[in-house]
Amino acid sequence: MPDADYAAYDGAAPYFDLVRGALGDRVDGAHFFDVVADDIIYEVLYDFPGWPRIVRGRAELMERFAGYSQHIALDAADNLVAHGADDGRVVVIEYQVHGTILATGVRYDNRFASIIRIENRKIAHWRDYMDSLAAWNALTARAP
Repeated sequence: MPDADYAAYDGAAPYFDLVRGALGDRVDGAHFFDVVADDIIYEVLYDFPGWPRIVRGRAELMERFAGYSQHIALDAADNLVAHGADDGRVVVIEYQVHGTILATGVRYDNRFASIIRIENRKIAHWRDYMDSLAAWNALTARAP
């Protein structure tokens, strides 16, 4: 990560780097949080304990990801497939993340699809789909 201000998010760095790379020159900024609009709507279309269905604003999103990084350390994000739509104002990305649940040492592997709407060269809206069962199984598994 290029900025020490984002050190608290190191556990999610592979995810942030994958997203930033997928968006390329459609957005301005070096880090994921640099390319997020102050009034972003980050919507997850799954119920997951501890994570709200809708996160409103960059500050709340940063707070949520700080918590994520306290529980999960990602070592990779890969298998990216990106689809552009609406003259580049919408980007759909499919990808996988891989890491470890810090409390138990259990392996964490998950698949995602995210629909990203860009306005004024920032992420204005994010709609996320994931394999909820994979996350649940990793988070509820006992240490090996």
